[in-house]
Amino acid sequence: MSEKNYDFRKRHWEYHKPDRRDPARKAKKNEVLITDEWKIGCAGDKDSIALIAVKDFQDYLFTSMGVSTALATEPGDKVIWVEVSPQVKRGFVIEVGKNAVKVTAAEDKMTFRATIHMEDIMNLEGAPVLELGKLVRKPLYDSRTVHSGTGLDYYPDEELIGLLHAGYDCIDLFLVDIDRNRLGYCDFNEIITRAARFGIKTVFLNYLQTYTHPDEDGAQEKFDAVYGNIFRHYPGAAGIGLCGESLEFPSRDPATTGKRYRESVVDGIPDTRPSPGWYPCRDYPAYIQCIERAVHKVKPDAGVGFSTYNWGYAPLALRKKFLDHFPSNVSLSVCYEIFSQRKLEGLHTPVMDYTISADEPGYYFTSECAEAHKRGITVTGNVNTAGIAWDFGCVPLVPAPQKILKRDRNLREAWKKWGVRKHYCTHHYGWWNSVAADLGKWTGWEDFEPDYDELLKKIAIRDYGKKAAPHVLKAWKLYSEGMSHYVASNEDQYGPWRVGAAYPFIFQPNISRTMLNKEIKFPTAPHAHFGYRIVKTLYTPYENAEQTPGFLRYPAELRSLQKMLDFWNKALAEAKKAVECADPGKQDEAKRFEALGHFIRNSIITVMNIKKWWQLNMAMQNCATAEEALAYLDKIEALAYEEIENAKDTIPVVEFDSRLGWEPSMEYVCDKWHLEWKIRQVTQGALREIAAYRKMLMLHMTPEKKK
Repeated sequence: MSEKNYDFRKRHWEYHKPDRRDPARKAKKNEVLITDEWKIGCAGDKDSIALIAVKDFQDYLFTSMGVSTALATEPGDKVIWVEVSPQVKRGFVIEVGKNAVKVTAAEDKMTFRATIHMEDIMNLEGAPVLELGKLVRKPLYDSRTVHSGTGLDYYPDEELIGLLHAGYDCIDLFLVDIDRNRLGYCDFNEIITRAARFGIKTVFLNYLQTYTHPDEDGAQEKFDAVYGNIFRHYPGAAGIGLCGESLEFPSRDPATTGKRYRESVVDGIPDTRPSPGWYPCRDYPAYIQCIERAVHKVKPDAGVGFSTYNWGYAPLALRKKFLDHFPSNVSLSVCYEIFSQRKLEGLHTPVMDYTISADEPGYYFTSECAEAHKRGITVTGNVNTAGIAWDFGCVPLVPAPQKILKRDRNLREAWKKWGVRKHYCTHHYGWWNSVAADLGKWTGWEDFEPDYDELLKKIAIRDYGKKAAPHVLKAWKLYSEGMSHYVASNEDQYGPWRVGAAYPFIFQPNISRTMLNKEIKFPTAPHAHFGYRIVKTLYTPYENAEQTPGFLRYPAELRSLQKMLDFWNKALAEAKKAVECADPGKQDEAKRFEALGHFIRNSIITVMNIKKWWQLNMAMQNCATAEEALAYLDKIEALAYEEIENAKDTIPVVEFDSRLGWEPSMEYVCDKWHLEWKIRQVTQGALREIAAYRKMLMLHMTPEKKK
């Protein structure tokens, strides 16, 4: 069976999976079994979230557990009764008796969290059972924010209810202008209103700018006209998030260019100082304060957050100065892993962007959280706990739960140490209802943690069956170990990691009569939010002051990636065994697990090949003789053919699972069409140029040498 593009949405929105019941699982002495004799009801009216929660749970019992329950109008015998009570200060309480279940929540929206938690328990047990006694659950975090997993700012009701079931309670929207995101018109108020109907908050990710210095005459009025206007239009929005790169301003800090980065050129000479968007300018806090005043003048309770993502590389002393003047009523957003200092065989290979491979928090995160906490600044963690990052730009999940769990548990410590009470769980690449979502939910309760080994085992059984579960558990462990050898450089994450085996291989000598640059525009949908703009096709090291140069890094990185590939192949072998012994109703899920590993394995091969390709291209062009260059050219040509086969081998898995090869801000970048495009690019572009270059090398050679 093959899927068409976007067919994955149907599966993404299936938050009540059919046939989750294990017929062999019976109620234990300390459990109650929910049967068709039971009813479910609530004390809420027709507009309450409690009533939505009750109807949703009724559908769950029928769809997933085969139990048909009627609606009750009052509590009683064999009734699950849901209500809101001021006696519950936070979270919810579930009291389970032999003949009744009472669910009491601190607020209306918590009733939905409570019924979903009962679903989670039943799904893991494979039966509609609840343990007798009193269960208290208090959310550890104030909010867990995600972007849509099915399209940029795409939030039908199914998406909203689905993300609640996955453990998230706040959504992010890209604000380019009033009722406009990067795709065009967007009715933000309609989304905000529907999300609130389910108890979900909405915040904006800001792309609006006020290119004004805070000390200019009339500056505050200009900020009011932009940022105050947002909350006049969207009074239901909970807040707005800001970051440096989308808030460039004419800073007067001499350490910066004082200009937008695209304008930081004088007489054609680039100004090498950072743009104000990428540096903690001494006047940046005052700029942020102007935005805060404009927002709170209109909506005093709106959240205003600022991310220091763009200058986490800066020395702590400089970041401290910035925090010394940071507005106290603005929250600070700090990235968990970016700028983590890593060494590979003694070489400096810091984390340049989002990656699941770093399970420990970086110094930027720990130092910034600690300093903010000292100053009474609230902190939001930018954490990628939804299980996706820029590791593999167009997959739904990095299947490395041990890595993700370590991060989740470290974030519990960050909550204790520094009060990191809010999480931005994923960037615009979205979320997937997966083992990562499960781990995020189960690590997100105050005063409670499960046995995580047992939890992972139950998740594997739930999704793949008892016989397949041991193989899935082995694969997860191997994938997690393999991610320790991942390479998180800019050229890889903005190149082959981002689009997988569809990444083009451009022959680097410039054979040209037009003298154009050899970078080619990666084909993406014209309406894509970022599309080709975040895919760099002419592979070359992107050097950084904190990083060992590429020509020194690549040999060590290739050795590390070979280790990663070895782990991946072992894990893939376990995934194939899981397919062979998965329960009949879970075969497709097992096949998608294998397809995900297969897709990523081929992406690893592409990354390794493109590094070798660059090395060979550079070496060939520095040869002393044509004969030596021809030997390198033979190796380059062999790599081209290897990549053609790698792309061909990827086509069946993207046809089987339409979520592979897609990402919300780029749309499809590694579907069948793009893989065939890559094959054409290598065949009609690179191989033809290689043939031409071979002739060029032979121009002066004697017939004997040509042989």
